[in-house]
Amino acid sequence: MDEGRSRVRIFSAIVLIILGTLTLRLGKMQLVDSQSHTGQSENNSMREHRVQAPRGRFFDRNGVLLVENVPAYTLYVTPNYFDDATIPLLAELLSVSDSTVARQIQLARKHSVFKRSIVQSNLTLAELGRVLEQRHVLSGIDYDITQKRTYTTPAHMTHALGYVREITSSRLDARTDDQYRRGDPIGQSGLELEYEPYVRGQIGADYKMVNIRGQVVDDYLRGKMNKAPVNGLDLTLTIDAGLQALAESLFVNKRGGVVAIDPNTGEVLAMHSAPDYDLNLFASRLDPKKWNELLHSPDEPLFNRVTQSVLAPGSTFKPMIALMALSEGTIDENYTYYCNGGHPIGHGDFFKCLAKHGSLTVVEAIKESCNSFFFEMMRLHNVNTLHDFAAPFGFGEAPFLDIARSEIRAGLLPDSAYFNKAYGERKWTQGYIMNLGVGQGALEVSPLQLVRYISAFANDGLMVTPHLVRNMVDLQTGEVTTPEIEPPHRIKLNQTYLDMVKLGMRRVITDESPWLEIPGVTSIGKTGSAQNPRSGTSDALFIMAAPAENPRIAIAVIVENAGFGSGSAGPIGSFMAERYLTGRIDPKRDIYMKSMMSKNSVRITNN
Repeated sequence: MDEGRSRVRIFSAIVLIILGTLTLRLGKMQLVDSQSHTGQSENNSMREHRVQAPRGRFFDRNGVLLVENVPAYTLYVTPNYFDDATIPLLAELLSVSDSTVARQIQLARKHSVFKRSIVQSNLTLAELGRVLEQRHVLSGIDYDITQKRTYTTPAHMTHALGYVREITSSRLDARTDDQYRRGDPIGQSGLELEYEPYVRGQIGADYKMVNIRGQVVDDYLRGKMNKAPVNGLDLTLTIDAGLQALAESLFVNKRGGVVAIDPNTGEVLAMHSAPDYDLNLFASRLDPKKWNELLHSPDEPLFNRVTQSVLAPGSTFKPMIALMALSEGTIDENYTYYCNGGHPIGHGDFFKCLAKHGSLTVVEAIKESCNSFFFEMMRLHNVNTLHDFAAPFGFGEAPFLDIARSEIRAGLLPDSAYFNKAYGERKWTQGYIMNLGVGQGALEVSPLQLVRYISAFANDGLMVTPHLVRNMVDLQTGEVTTPEIEPPHRIKLNQTYLDMVKLGMRRVITDESPWLEIPGVTSIGKTGSAQNPRSGTSDALFIMAAPAENPRIAIAVIVENAGFGSGSAGPIGSFMAERYLTGRIDPKRDIYMKSMMSKNSVRITNN
């Protein structure tokens, strides 16, 4: 009897222990592990598909559509459902190597086995069709209709617009808070990069029911949870597409850059760096070979010569030297200098001039571009005087332009501290300083800095902020916003002295280079030729503004290794100003100047 009771007690205890264990396990599953199990259950039945918003479109100042979006196809994989044995088939259908697909699958698994990741973007319709025909054996593979950039005008506008590519791993790590995911497009340069937060839009979401093969079968909850994407803002640019196309046509087979602005507002009317490249390369899958060619081309097509190329300004800097000498009271309107073909610099050395000009006033010195005169001006001045006078015109600092700061260089406006550091205290001679008078030596400027300088001279000291975007438009609300830029400010200058310098620049056009005169339009300008230490040959430069009395356009041009500015850089600037101000180019001038440009041009293939 006692033995039976003991057995019952032992059996009851075992049952209670088992029931207790099961109860605790059930409680843990319901209360503690419910979130993870629920997640797995939902992952097996419902998927979130991120919906890319249409990027904002770009228009020129006259409403011409420059950049828009067209449908594209993106292939995704959900690794949990994918069979690695089908990698060779998928690679064959996509016309890529097995290793390429395997690498994408590996990255997808690293990201998440339950979430979709991109296998291939920018598929053609034919490629997508081949994949869908084999979908019954490609578990975990599906697609979305996405968008890609397309360009609608003959002008490239490469360095202004910039390009869009898939976000890199390094940038993704830094942008996770901005809801970027692997495979998302992102602006890489130019306006596409600078205005990325505005043109990207807001990501949407579609929730889908999927079967056991990871393939979409229906909308989840009939689409009640879906969130529509919000379009990016459209940008109206300051650029004139017709003027831009002309600038690009004038730089065929040349290296260099040109930028034109409105001297009253700072709006960039045209900006071209040559050579450039076709942005449509990035509208489809970029061939690694072509990308490597762009990266390593000796002509550096990725380099923005308008904002990043800092070279000696040559004679285009002489009006600055003249205005400094007048403003400092070193010379006046009656001052004359006798040019005997050069200027002594001590120890028997001699700086040569272009000719024996004889007796010259400041106006005549600018017109004749007399080196001796401007060597003398710097002999009479301390280098710090030049630095302090030229700095307010934007030299020596990176100018603003609404592209990435990394795409803009400051150049060099030296002072005594620079020379002490470069050559040792008191170890630099007067010759170093005199050389600055003709825009050579330690001076380094970009075309963007030159155009601000000529703009300010033409507009009586008004310094404007160059910019590429006029306004941004929200299609959903109709709201129009204007990017914040520094408003124009005026440098205090002596008007009498400035008018003398501008008269000299006027006579450069009328007396020295009459072929640069626009029929019926007055202008001021300065040609230049500057030694290029990297190539051993001279760069051609030209700055101008027109009309002289009420300027509406200012232009800076540099053509690398092209010799004298009047024969190569000058016609480019003159043609562009004529086209912008009159709407046409005089046929007689067209024939004459293009013949001159042809004689002075240096094909980039020969350098």
